[in-house]
Amino acid sequence: MTGVGRAAPGGELGVAGQLSAAVNAEWTKIRTVRGPRWNLLAGLVATVALGALLSYFMGRNYSPPAGAPFEPVRTAFGGLVLGQLAMVVLGVMLIGGEYTSGMIRLSLAAVPNRGVFYLAKATVLGAVTLAVGLVTAFTAFFVGQALLDGHGVSLGDPGVLRAVLVGALYPTLISLFALGVATMLRRQTLALGILIPFFFLVSTILQAIPGVTRATQFLPDQAGQRALQIHHQTKDAFGPLTGLLITVLWVAASLLGGWLVLRRRDA
Repeated sequence: MTGVGRAAPGGELGVAGQLSAAVNAEWTKIRTVRGPRWNLLAGLVATVALGALLSYFMGRNYSPPAGAPFEPVRTAFGGLVLGQLAMVVLGVMLIGGEYTSGMIRLSLAAVPNRGVFYLAKATVLGAVTLAVGLVTAFTAFFVGQALLDGHGVSLGDPGVLRAVLVGALYPTLISLFALGVATMLRRQTLALGILIPFFFLVSTILQAIPGVTRATQFLPDQAGQRALQIHHQTKDAFGPLTGLLITVLWVAASLLGGWLVLRRRDA
């Protein structure tokens, strides 16, 4: 019996070997094409810069709110509203660009096992965005707390480290969600035309409509950002970890939908 990842009879690789080769190919694409690098940099700069600006003004104009505890970590991550858009674009471009250019046919010819092809894209996307997310999250946190002018917290305070780690994981989840949606739609412009307005406008607008606010907490972005809080508020339908789980379920559903479409439809 051929070992996993070793050459099978006829010179074919086992599944592990195919996955390793596919991951290397996807890694080469993402590090040599200019677009992904700019998206990652834009996400980092937008998250840190806007979070720093909000922290600066909050630190100088802060007054104890009536009935709602101050959230210093979520304030430092205020830039995620813009930063997540760069992750959406990255997730869509990773496969949507191949459909748009027709390169998807060559990619699937090189990696005929569509499960391996899809898993390789998700693996590379997840690893890259998580690495950048960790740098972004800790930078945004330390810069934000320094600018809160005495209202900040430290990593050792209850719930703070968890919230910062969620700040690193959240962009990864959003990028994977976008990958799944783009795979289902098979059109880059359509995927961007739906996801960018949703995350930047629709979700925020719905949250401000009386009677709908509680339901919007279950949307992927709202639920994920809820996990950035270190205090539970009475208006919250669930706690931070539940919010993270809801976002993970959205991502899993999106990736599953993308896999089903990729498996059943021609390139």
